[in-house]
Amino acid sequence: MQELTQHIAATLQLLRKQRSWSLDKAAQATGVSKAMLGQIERGESSPTVATLWKIATGFQTSFSTFLEPSAAPQTLWLGDSATEINHMTGGNIAAKAIIPFDPTFGFELLQVTLPAGIEYHSAAHANGVTEHVIPLNGALEVLIEGQWQQLTVGDAVRFDASKAHGYRNHSNSEVKFHNLICYK
Repeated sequence: MQELTQHIAATLQLLRKQRSWSLDKAAQATGVSKAMLGQIERGESSPTVATLWKIATGFQTSFSTFLEPSAAPQTLWLGDSATEINHMTGGNIAAKAIIPFDPTFGFELLQVTLPAGIEYHSAAHANGVTEHVIPLNGALEVLIEGQWQQLTVGDAVRFDASKAHGYRNHSNSEVKFHNLICYK
């Protein structure tokens, strides 16, 4: 976990430096407080999934940029080696980068685990971002344009992620799903 915290800190510092942004400017762009951004940069705090999404959106970069460095175009990813980050909201929501973002292709593939009884709302991502959700087990509901859509194994949905959306699991067991995120 310490390695991940250090990678997130270094990535955040690099992104700010590349843009010549102060912590104040980064806080304005991301909606994350200046104090929290400073703690993350110093490796004193490990951000939640929600905070990391805000930062990625504010910097107009992919979520997996903060999990792993971009990979070469022809790479083998082993599931056990993927970096995972957890977020506590009454339960553990986990997101794992299966295929990290590569600017050549413009997408990343995450595996998300949603515990039983959890409803998670995601803020809007940058304009042009599209999500594709594919349940791997059980039933999952996805909030799209204010309406909950039920998905089960074998279903898939694509939607405009530049609008607020969410994920809900009403079952008694965790649901895993692939989330393919395409950046325009």
